[in-house]
Amino acid sequence: MWRIGQLARMVGVSERTLRHYDKIGLLIPAATDHTTGYRWYGVTELSRLERIRGLQRLGLPLRQIADLLDAPESQLRQALTETVATLRRDIATLTTTAAHAEDHLTAPTSILPQQTRVGPRRLRVHRMTLDHPAQLAALCPPPPATLLTWLHGNPAGTFTAALTTEDATEHLTLPPRTVVRAVVPPTTGVIRAGQDLFAWLHRHHLTITGPTIEDHLTDADGAHATILEIPCTPTPDPSRPH
Repeated sequence: MWRIGQLARMVGVSERTLRHYDKIGLLIPAATDHTTGYRWYGVTELSRLERIRGLQRLGLPLRQIADLLDAPESQLRQALTETVATLRRDIATLTTTAAHAEDHLTAPTSILPQQTRVGPRRLRVHRMTLDHPAQLAALCPPPPATLLTWLHGNPAGTFTAALTTEDATEHLTLPPRTVVRAVVPPTTGVIRAGQDLFAWLHRHHLTITGPTIEDHLTDADGAHATILEIPCTPTPDPSRPH
């Protein structure tokens, strides 16, 4: 028989861990001296402790280990199969997150875009033809307002824009679509943010499939925010056979 400190040193855990296992009923000592409070452990408890630690190394939480210690092998295999699937999903998510962070490090940008799916949207707009993006600021009324532009980057000449107005006669319906959305930081102009967003789309091999929506919003306190939203789809890889 071993006292708690001896078992802890043998296995490489802390006495606090063993006391916690005892408290939650995961590993109960073979005997407890009610006079001194000493806990005593035998070979059975040693084997059970090693199994607990082994299941922990396989990614199982303590609450699940408690149900599996004395379960049949088939139940353990099922639990491990589910754990592996969860870990693989976590790895994929972390890999994507790391790639996004690396992209931001290698190509610093004023915005933090996210790709999402949005529903249909119906607007009443007035279309116009412009010569330069700088003209948009003069045309856009105080928020709330929505501006649409048909651009795929910096314009080489004239381009089409549209502004939502109550007296507009053209009804424009945007279908459900995948978009890249970004909030324009207060210290960044919309033109700079738009350029950064176009560059981000190019780096991620996404093709613009419709008008850029520029929503100018305001809250009850009078604070302003601008949200850019660009519909997109993955750019076809010419090296892949159709």
